[in-house]
Amino acid sequence: MKNIIIINGPNLNLLGQRQTDIYGEKSFEEYFHALQNEYPDINLSYFQSNYEGALIDRLHYVGFDHDGIILNAGGYTHTSIALMDAIHSISSPVVEVHISNIYEREEFRHFSYVEQAAVHSIVGRGLKGYDEAILWLKDGNLSKASKES
Repeated sequence: MKNIIIINGPNLNLLGQRQTDIYGEKSFEEYFHALQNEYPDINLSYFQSNYEGALIDRLHYVGFDHDGIILNAGGYTHTSIALMDAIHSISSPVVEVHISNIYEREEFRHFSYVEQAAVHSIVGRGLKGYDEAILWLKDGNLSKASKES
């Protein structure tokens, strides 16, 4: 595992500021720097956008040359067939991550289009879910191709 990108969707640029009771008080940038220090052997990069098309464009751009993609599509998780299709269209494995447990929140959050295309899903583990996704990719779990949470 050499190149892994974390792609975050809408409203995740406000981590540390919005709904801290659900998402915590740390900004993603702070957490991302800690991840880079934790995994110096991996070229970690990060992209965030509030726009669905920008997320799709980034998946297309990195989806054939990265060893893994970690995607938190935010609210688009539950609505975007286009994101699901983009994941199906690329060869890099995508691990879905959600900070909160989407299955314990509002009913409309219980379905994930992203999960339909991802090789694995991690939900409800807080920011630690990103760390778990890196380890999952790094440990070569792709042969399992599971979608367990």
